[in-house]
Amino acid sequence: MEFQDKVLACVDCSAEFVFTVGEQMFFTDKGFKHEPKRCKPCKTKRNQNSGRNHYPRVESSVVCSQCGRETTVPFKPTQGRPVFCRECFQHRRTAGAAVAV
Repeated sequence: MEFQDKVLACVDCSAEFVFTVGEQMFFTDKGFKHEPKRCKPCKTKRNQNSGRNHYPRVESSVVCSQCGRETTVPFKPTQGRPVFCRECFQHRRTAGAAVAV
């Protein structure tokens, strides 16, 4: 399939924008079925307003289940599940990878 640059109109601001050959190839490779509807500024504005990836960060103070050291973790721990400090977590992760190989 041969692609050519296409001029499209933004559904939000009605401005014309170019859907380039490279973008068309990317859409085809990813299996996207529809052409873009918004120009880059409107798409950026929409993504910022939608609240995606803007979750409040939760810091919880916990005691490591392995070494007993007090630490903070970036999530709210679930009761009954072990929580590890960064060092113990990394150690367990590399030890688990070595066993799996």
